[in-house]
Amino acid sequence: MNVFINLAVADLARTRVFFSGLGFGFDDRFADENAIAMKISDAATAMLLRREFFQTFTPHALTDGRQTEVLLALQLDNRAAVDAMVARALATGGSTVRPPQDHGFMYGHAFADPDGHIWEPFWMDPAAMEPKDG
Repeated sequence: MNVFINLAVADLARTRVFFSGLGFGFDDRFADENAIAMKISDAATAMLLRREFFQTFTPHALTDGRQTEVLLALQLDNRAAVDAMVARALATGGSTVRPPQDHGFMYGHAFADPDGHIWEPFWMDPAAMEPKDG
């Protein structure tokens, strides 16, 4: 199953620069003056749509970045990758949302992209997911 997440953005060029800085790639077969397709993984793509174009898909008002419509959690390979992604996000125009959260078996942090969408990179200890005997 593939997942396509649609997010409204104000400026496609700024958005591409921001997420390129985080190491994400784009599928330009699905890009035009209204949209860019950012590859999150082999099975997940974020369709980043100009706000005016996004609005044509819904009768509801769009948020202005001061409300939260969704939290986008990205599982990474380790704690260092979480910290590195947040650092790159802050260096390329993002903002911090809260301090890192360390739950022992899981570590996460969060940042907002330039449009206010909240991204939550996290790492989870695979051993914590193994079934316990008894």
